Amino acid sequence: MKSVFFFDAMLTPKIITFVYWLMLLGCVLSGLGAMFSSYGGGFFTGLGILVGGAIASRIWCELLIVLFKIHENLQKLANKSDE
Repeated sequence: MKSVFFFDAMLTPKIITFVYWLMLLGCVLSGLGAMFSSYGGGFFTGLGILVGGAIASRIWCELLIVLFKIHENLQKLANKSDE
């Protein structure tokens, strides 16, 4: 717990994983809603929301995680140069 309060460990990557699952759930619900409602645009629109939303959510979350991985590697390099 000390590492979280003093910013020695990153909390955001764990939150990003949770946000990814929420986004995926939102894509599924939106896609199914569009498929089976009269106002949604039809089956293929719903299918596009399902597939496109899942891919876009994954890419967005992966890009955020890459930023944190870059930070971790830069910290390792900085700690290595201090030794």
